[in-house]
Amino acid sequence: MNYPVWELTSIGGGSLIALIAVLHVYIAHLAVGGGLFIWLTDRKAFKDNNPALHDYIKKHTWFFLLLTMVFGGMTGVGIWFIIALVNPAGTSMLIHNFVWGWAIEWVFFGGEIAALLVYHYQFERLTEPERNRVSFLYFLFAWLSLFVINGILAFMLTPGKWLETQNFWHGFFNPTFFSSLAFRSFMCMIIAGLFAFVTTVRIKDSIFRKTMMRYTAKWLIYTMPGLILSAIWYFYSIPQDIRNTAFNINPQSALFINIFILTTILIFIGGIVFSLRIEERWQKIITAVMILVGLLWMGGFEYSREIARKPFIISHYMYTTGIKPADAENLNHAGILKTAKWSAIREITEENKLQAGKELFNLQCLSCHTVNGIRNDIIPRTKDLTYLGLIAQLTGQGRVLKYMPPFIGTEKEKKALAHYILEELQQKPVSDKESEINLPILEDTISEFNPAKSDYVLLCWSDLGMHCISDAEKWFTILPPANTMEAQLIKRGPVPELVSENIELTYEIEDGFKNPAQHVDFWKYSEMTFGRKIPYNKGLTGNGLNGVFEFDENRNSFKAEAIPVVPYSDAGIFNPYPLFTIKALNKGTGELLAKANVVAPASTKMGCLNCHEGNWRFKNRAGMADETAINILKIHDRINNTELYKSAADGKPQLCQDCHEDPALNTEGKPDVLNFSAAMHGWHANYLPYDDARSCILCHPANPIGITRCNRGLHNSLRLVCTDCHGTMQEHSLSLLKGQVEKPASAALMANLTTTNVNSTDDVEPRTPWIKEPDCLTCHQDFEKPAENSNAFNIWNDEFEELYRIRTDNAEIRCPACHGSTHALYPAKNPYGKQRDNLQPIQYSGQPFPIGSNNTCEVCHKTKMQDAIHHENMEHAFRNPQTAP
Repeated sequence: MNYPVWELTSIGGGSLIALIAVLHVYIAHLAVGGGLFIWLTDRKAFKDNNPALHDYIKKHTWFFLLLTMVFGGMTGVGIWFIIALVNPAGTSMLIHNFVWGWAIEWVFFGGEIAALLVYHYQFERLTEPERNRVSFLYFLFAWLSLFVINGILAFMLTPGKWLETQNFWHGFFNPTFFSSLAFRSFMCMIIAGLFAFVTTVRIKDSIFRKTMMRYTAKWLIYTMPGLILSAIWYFYSIPQDIRNTAFNINPQSALFINIFILTTILIFIGGIVFSLRIEERWQKIITAVMILVGLLWMGGFEYSREIARKPFIISHYMYTTGIKPADAENLNHAGILKTAKWSAIREITEENKLQAGKELFNLQCLSCHTVNGIRNDIIPRTKDLTYLGLIAQLTGQGRVLKYMPPFIGTEKEKKALAHYILEELQQKPVSDKESEINLPILEDTISEFNPAKSDYVLLCWSDLGMHCISDAEKWFTILPPANTMEAQLIKRGPVPELVSENIELTYEIEDGFKNPAQHVDFWKYSEMTFGRKIPYNKGLTGNGLNGVFEFDENRNSFKAEAIPVVPYSDAGIFNPYPLFTIKALNKGTGELLAKANVVAPASTKMGCLNCHEGNWRFKNRAGMADETAINILKIHDRINNTELYKSAADGKPQLCQDCHEDPALNTEGKPDVLNFSAAMHGWHANYLPYDDARSCILCHPANPIGITRCNRGLHNSLRLVCTDCHGTMQEHSLSLLKGQVEKPASAALMANLTTTNVNSTDDVEPRTPWIKEPDCLTCHQDFEKPAENSNAFNIWNDEFEELYRIRTDNAEIRCPACHGSTHALYPAKNPYGKQRDNLQPIQYSGQPFPIGSNNTCEVCHKTKMQDAIHHENMEHAFRNPQTAP
């Protein structure tokens, strides 16, 4: 941040470092292991009195000198040059913190040069003891150089106590110092063996060449157990949090770890092959291949080590951007552009926001990403995100996927960066996926009721205020078409009674909605997603769009489960509130006892495209388009190492709840995977830029200017919002995640979530989705008016039977029978017809308020009543008549 940025948009600074560093480190390890090879081989030549071996080692030393001193020296200078340009902040820190370490290393390096030059140019003149001493000194100096550099490199991954003490020795002898030193020492010996083959295959004497091939192969074979054991030691000496980020979370690690493992096996096999008798021409070919395999081997290791540090250049001290975590809070307040020494822009305006975004991109993205480049190209990584999706990515960056540093800067800077990526790099406009729509007002049907003559009252309701449908079955299924309706039939009289014997309740949807299979692909893919071929226009339980209720003795109500309602009419109209006609018949005579109408709310307006790009599938108004669904699957695959997109593209889409337990669909999921609600909310709570009710309507069809507007009940009219009952997005997620604390992902998703309505995460009560929900009586204590600023968050019902939609009053009448469905409590204001949700209150009492309110007991009792039998507090007038539509 205090240095100019080298704008390498195509190749990327990291790739340049890798290109030079892998070559240099390969040769540098040869310089160490090769010194041991020369010393031990020369000793063997003296011991065996073998002139041919003396001659071999002399020629090998010349090749070794040219490769390590000349090429190695040049690439060593190249590394310093390139890292100083690409990451000057990190380079400066390493120089200043380890200045004496570097000085000592240069002394050892000088000793290397001197010893190798003396050994080579005085080869014939030196006596046996002198030559052995000089070759040993070379190896010792080379290994001591490794000793020093290893300490600094290991420090970058595991600084250990240095983070607290800033003590040189704590940084140098860090947690991975000895394990990495052992591992690199064995690598050095193997690389020495690899390069020894280069000179060995040029020996003209076939017998001697065969002997040397076997001798050299031992350097590959015999050192392999030590390499493996030290690798295990090295791996487990890395702290758990770094290992988890590097090897479990970061998807880039797998490729390079696999390269390292595969090339290790190939090197071992190569050693065995070289120990066998093979033709000379094959020896040369295999040697060339093995040198390249060794380069890949070193590259796989070095890339894995570099990736393991992410998101840091120096673990927990400095991000790859050159920004220190300790400075983040101040920079988030003051801003990056005002603080960055070389930034040309200090204040962001509407005119310069794209240029400001470019400055921010260079400061915070360019250290790892390219633009249309060869590695970590930002273009494909952001092409499937909208402007809001980019804001969400920047908001959540580094929270869960900790291999990326967090965005640091003000909200204004975050928006400028998102604008730059979207408008300048992606060449896409910023568009609002939700604009206000003028909705059609539909004709309501109110069945007849004669207070003087009718003997029955039929109360019916949908068990949910809105049933959402994923409508992306070609790619995946979250929720299928599956509305459930319930009803109770009351025989009127001085003492009304619930009746069920010899009663048949039928239901039928309005015309135009009887052929849902014509509009959605649920039936086409049901065999894949639900394990069986479901007949067209039938639901999961076999119910169709007309049929007969079954009586549920446990709930004391009639029930028709999983009716496959969709919001698309045959006339091409989106209507999320189609009407059902419910009839109560005498089973014996067929006499019509009562009739009522009720909406079956269903919407495909799931807001995934707000972040994940695409358009609405149905007339650009609702439903999930292929582009959005594909983008979601690809992100899931990348993060979770799944193959959902490939499976769906092959015609085998999956039900999300096959892996994620879900009480809503009664699926068990996989033991170690979060339930669907905890996973969905927990993940997105870490990313969404809002924590209030705006976060809810981004996904749920509750936007007050949208095409569904599902939050339409009394509470909405009183200006209560989602967070008044469910808590903020983060609190809502915490309650779900705490109900899954035994699952591996729970802790990671909770780590960065905070609370608003309670003091801390510890105070959030765990719950199970669909079973433990906010309790009405938390605010309506003793059924009274709630106190000012009441909040229902964090007090859940204990049992499923205590849910509002299941609970009964003192007379066994279900709560929604009189008050309406959740989120559509009477008086509801339906956007498609002001009384569309209030049909039964209008039918029975001529008012849109809860049935029986305002002393209309005669609806069921046929006469005025003196006492409140159903629940306390019924005697007074309805408190909020101003909410009537």
